[in-house]
Amino acid sequence: MATRTIARLFDSYNDASAAVAELEAAGFMRDDISLIANRGNTASDTTTTDDETGTGAGTGATVGAVLGGGAGLLAGLGALAIPGIGPVVAAGWLVAALAGAGVGAASGGLLGSLVGSGVSEEHAHVYAEGVRRGGNLLTLRTEDGRVAQAETIMARHHPVDATQRGTEYRSAGWNSYDEKAGPWTGGSTTGAGQPDGTPGNPPGTAASRAVDRTIGTNLSGAFPGQSDGTPANPAGTAAGRATGVTPPRGRDPV
Repeated sequence: MATRTIARLFDSYNDASAAVAELEAAGFMRDDISLIANRGNTASDTTTTDDETGTGAGTGATVGAVLGGGAGLLAGLGALAIPGIGPVVAAGWLVAALAGAGVGAASGGLLGSLVGSGVSEEHAHVYAEGVRRGGNLLTLRTEDGRVAQAETIMARHHPVDATQRGTEYRSAGWNSYDEKAGPWTGGSTTGAGQPDGTPGNPPGTAASRAVDRTIGTNLSGAFPGQSDGTPANPAGTAAGRATGVTPPRGRDPV
């Protein structure tokens, strides 16, 4: 029977690890599951420690620890450096495609490995960029007959909608994943919903900025000259309301 690769991006490491645990409990083999977690920008999640991973991922485990050992996938997490992304903790089959001859580093590209395993190029760009920005990528190889079951399990743990996330990235000026861009320095964010206000990552989301432009509010934080829409601070500006002019429309930050 043909084998399919299913990939999902999670903003929360806790959600991703819960999905891994449920997949294993459902009988999916550990050797067919892989997790790449960029823990650097996920302060709201549990902090990586030696006790948590069981392999010393927090202190620089080797690729050997990443590829094997332990009762389950999460017990095999180890430290790895991926070009364009930087240090991550990872385990599973996808790591073998990334790992080069050097211990503790990955010489392959995440984007190419995803596309090569059967993930669509469009989604692979979003997944790789998502990991770069602090996300957690779960991939599973399974036969066609179990795809629906695997997707149902993953869906229970709040994965990112790759199409929507790609739209949000592009609305902020992103075009595609670039390995040469280096590790993410845009602040604590795993997506367009948690920006730092830099030119390439303006406050709010594409949806919240669109609302602000339409009704003159500042729900996104991108339009400080407008209001936050509360009763004490209605839409528009004081000058505009005084003259009865329709609340002004803002402009996306540049």
